[in-house]
Amino acid sequence: MNEANIIKAYELAKESYASLGIDTDAVLEKLKTVPISMHCWQGDDVAGFLFKDVALSGGIQVTGNYPGAARTVAELRQDAEKAMSLIPGTKKFNLHAIYADTDEKVDLNEIEPRHFASWVDWAKKLGIGLDFNPTCFSHPMADTGFTISSANKEIQDFWVEHCIRSRKVAEYFGRELGIPCVTNYWFPDGYKDIPVDREGPRRRMMEGLDRVFAGDIDEKNNRNAVESKVFGIGAESYTVGSNEFCLGYAVSRNKMVCLDAGHFHPTEVISDKVSSVLLYTKELLLHVSRPVRWDSDHVVILDDELQNIAHALVRPGLLDRTHIGLDFFDASINRIAAWTIGTRNMEKALLMAMLEPTEKMLEMELAGDYTSRLAMMEELKTYPFAAVWDYYCMTNGVPVREEWLTAVKEYERDVLSKRV
Repeated sequence: MNEANIIKAYELAKESYASLGIDTDAVLEKLKTVPISMHCWQGDDVAGFLFKDVALSGGIQVTGNYPGAARTVAELRQDAEKAMSLIPGTKKFNLHAIYADTDEKVDLNEIEPRHFASWVDWAKKLGIGLDFNPTCFSHPMADTGFTISSANKEIQDFWVEHCIRSRKVAEYFGRELGIPCVTNYWFPDGYKDIPVDREGPRRRMMEGLDRVFAGDIDEKNNRNAVESKVFGIGAESYTVGSNEFCLGYAVSRNKMVCLDAGHFHPTEVISDKVSSVLLYTKELLLHVSRPVRWDSDHVVILDDELQNIAHALVRPGLLDRTHIGLDFFDASINRIAAWTIGTRNMEKALLMAMLEPTEKMLEMELAGDYTSRLAMMEELKTYPFAAVWDYYCMTNGVPVREEWLTAVKEYERDVLSKRV
């Protein structure tokens, strides 16, 4: 688009929002500081680099075989950098333990910060932070369906040690980069069919996590979250890490809860959970995804739930206590495009929420004027949000509107198509 036209449209939009008492310049400055954590596993379909040719397991499935998936650490970084060049605002990069960059033959219970040193060098070059996840799936020690809650001491000890070492890697990230690393703990543990003992595995998971978090944790460098799930493939009848378990553990141990958009009953939405969880925890981690059919991890679109998530953070002023990460993996489309679409949409949703006259609408609500509240909500949908977004992209040096797709197509032709 023509730069002069973008500026002209923005000035008109600025006047429209000013009539509601909103300073769009201030909004854009605020939006620019909100970090969105891009997930590494979209770039290579959750394969990682620590183990070669290991089948994906643990209730996770990736569908599609679009050409050009990253095969090496260098290719993944190259792809991520391309996506970041098309996305405005502040980014982080979220790693799983299986994405270690090392030529050593090392198992998950042996990982050390040095196996991730090149990731720190890369993040320093880009000026971004790193987040982390222990990888408690796609491993022979997870074949029984149980990891940290296993009744087999050898298996449980293996996963406890892996999580302890993951915590040390995360603290290393935060210390080296000067940006807190958010570490998320998710376990696929559960039964396919009806269990006799529902309490035992949860007690073992609680005790295992207590071992992981024993000792001092420097929150300046590392924040820790536990993530629940309603069920998983192969664990349809009983999931150890349920919502009640994870919420109870987080509140009692001063940890974060991770709310994943696809990990609840189809009639539940995480946007309605944000305000409740943050009454009892200091901070919150979100894994924003799109559950078309439960936890199907589709690319995030600008749908009602994404906008509701943004409203749940912005309206009550909870954004500064929330860490936003993305969690989808679509191998049926260009992976750089998936990152770009999903991350830009998360920022669009936040911008739409920030451009809302929340105080005025709250006054209507408290006065019982629900007519005006509904009218304002609906009229805001046709305010010139797009002009503000276009200006934000232009001033952040990234493509405006669908212009980013041209860059992706060129990258596919020049780089991705040559990967065989």
